[in-house]
Amino acid sequence: MKKETKTLLQAVAMAAGLATNAMAQDMIPADQVVRNVVLVHGAFADGSGWRGVYDILTARGYRVSIVQNPLTSLADDVAATHRIVDRQDGPTILVGHSYGGTVITEAGVNQKVAGLVYVSALAPDAGETTGGQFTDIPPPPEFVIETGEDGFGFVNLEKFKIGFAGDTTDADAAFLRDSQVPINMAIFGEPVTQAAWKTKPSWAVVATQDKAIDPALLRHTAEKIGATIVEVEASHVPMLTQPQAVADVIDVAAKGASAN
Repeated sequence: MKKETKTLLQAVAMAAGLATNAMAQDMIPADQVVRNVVLVHGAFADGSGWRGVYDILTARGYRVSIVQNPLTSLADDVAATHRIVDRQDGPTILVGHSYGGTVITEAGVNQKVAGLVYVSALAPDAGETTGGQFTDIPPPPEFVIETGEDGFGFVNLEKFKIGFAGDTTDADAAFLRDSQVPINMAIFGEPVTQAAWKTKPSWAVVATQDKAIDPALLRHTAEKIGATIVEVEASHVPMLTQPQAVADVIDVAAKGASAN
């Protein structure tokens, strides 16, 4: 059966309802060690896309913080992430979407990070770049980036919905398109210096309808880092259209990291 597409407002309302159920049934145990979650957005977006996930996890009793990446350099985005992780009062699950996976790969060595969750995300090894991840499996043709004279890139306006948010409504995709945050394209050539997934347990959400990062690359990446893989029927933005599924993976990660 074809799933009904929901608007962002409906998704938030649904998340609120799910959050109420979570509060009644799924509150995290008082003795659970990992109770903090830090969410990191990717390129062409900001932290507001995590709202549905935030609502569900906070209702369960997690302390959730959201990084606002400047998208000016990898070092700047890693510093922004460390700044939020350092504010946590205990062990933390660090979550990254898309290019945010590169950020958490570098920043995840922070001693407060107990585990990593990659949501439709990349995970370069030390010495590798974000752009280099696409060498063998390039982005689908539906995803087109246009770079301005200043070196900052936007997703092509005409292809934005199909390439970035195919399972949202036309109205919601238009809002995401028109509020997109440009990224300094030089970031994609900046190498990672350390790979946190080598020492921290990892989980990965693979969006099976992703048109920005080929699902085959998402699976390959998740397998490479030894992540526990959960597949979700969604576009490149499962945190928007499938917030319950994404929140559940983060919850599992926190419980798993608490048991280690």
